[in-house]
Amino acid sequence: MERVKALELHFIHFLAPGHMIPLCDIATLFASRGHHVTIITTPSNAQILRKSIPFHPHLTFHTVPFPSQEVGLPDGVESLSSATDGDNLVKVFHATTLLQPPIQSFVENHPPDCIVADFLFPWVHDLANKLHIPRLAFNGFSLFAVCAILGAKPNPSENSLLFPNLPHQITINATPPESLTQFLETMMETALKSHGLIVNNFAELDGEEYIEHYKKTTGHKAWHLGPASLVRKSIQEKTERGHKSVVSADDCLTWLNSKPDRSVLYICFGSLCHFPDNQLHEIARGIDASGHGFIWVVPEKKGKEEESEEEKEKWLPKGFEERNREKGMVIRGWAPQLLILNHRAVGAFLTHCGWNSTVEAVTAGVPMVTWPVHGEQFYNEKLVTEVRGVGVEVGATEWGSIGFGEREKLVSRECIEKAVRRLMDGGDEAHEIRRRAQEFGKKARDAVREGGSSYNNLTALINDLTRLRDTRLLHVN
Repeated sequence: MERVKALELHFIHFLAPGHMIPLCDIATLFASRGHHVTIITTPSNAQILRKSIPFHPHLTFHTVPFPSQEVGLPDGVESLSSATDGDNLVKVFHATTLLQPPIQSFVENHPPDCIVADFLFPWVHDLANKLHIPRLAFNGFSLFAVCAILGAKPNPSENSLLFPNLPHQITINATPPESLTQFLETMMETALKSHGLIVNNFAELDGEEYIEHYKKTTGHKAWHLGPASLVRKSIQEKTERGHKSVVSADDCLTWLNSKPDRSVLYICFGSLCHFPDNQLHEIARGIDASGHGFIWVVPEKKGKEEESEEEKEKWLPKGFEERNREKGMVIRGWAPQLLILNHRAVGAFLTHCGWNSTVEAVTAGVPMVTWPVHGEQFYNEKLVTEVRGVGVEVGATEWGSIGFGEREKLVSRECIEKAVRRLMDGGDEAHEIRRRAQEFGKKARDAVREGGSSYNNLTALINDLTRLRDTRLLHVN
């Protein structure tokens, strides 16, 4: 039997961990099936990815220069997560628009059989058309969130969003900034012209009803290939996913091993959410009052070595760390999230509902306390709490443009304590939520195994791209 020629695929990720990490894991999936994958990235991100992506002989990197000087950024700041304030965030975003010429030049000189690109690079659409090759779009969202974005109707009288045509009746008691709505609509308009949407999720979590709804309302194909994080098998691969962790895997595991099953609350708001001091203070008070053990990941700019006790007390109550020395761990910087979530000691996850974090928690069978902040996170919250029933809401209603800056509405310590206790204190509700979470965790792991829904979707997509490649070559010859 003649062996099918391997596909050549170029992956172009956006410069933010929530986009970069899952797309590069998906690239590894294609490489593991024997196809040749090139990840197009920048020098600093290439260093991170080479260390964090599982090695594969069919996967290579091509780096293009990052325009640090042109946008006024220091060398090495090449990701939204490296930006320490809103100004630098804007500069990184501007820099991504300047990457088009060098990326386009490389792709034109080394044309692949398919381009897989983040939807935040809409210019790839014209490039793919010029080269007569298919483009697959990726946005790092769940398909549920995409359906919600496309179907949201504002209810101005109550400052809420309604979704009259979705399979489930949901309401969001907050409204996104108008600029975000317009931006996402514009990006999705181009994404819907692609050959298909790649989704870092498994069909069972989004649900067949939303897969059908998306297809029916857009006429567009979505390919569920996740959870992408399951491509990482070893402790080292899980530890090194994304940036280098500030705590060692050994230290983390030793601490967790000393705790009873499901006794630890994991708290992390992702790489782009930086709460002001007064909100961090409320979080500390809330988890203190809950009485449960915890691992709390705080952004790196908080708690630098030179931070004085006076500065620390602006966000940490006096004596907090001493009081919680045995039952709590505060990690200042990047943490080995996959390792933590998959440990038996972790009983719940207080999360911003970024999709990476959400699907990682589902995969680990860990129920969530949801606290959306910006982006599409308020949509993800509804999938977690109301549609699939694997979490409870903390009560956040302020939908920000970005994760930086002061907040008008504080989530109180009482709301935080109450939500944490709902999951961590036990009881019938908590038991049922945990049962559903563990059920979806099993479905996630089954989805990527041979014969599972995501495994079969990847096979079908590879066959589709191979057919398109062979048909094109036939016409050229």
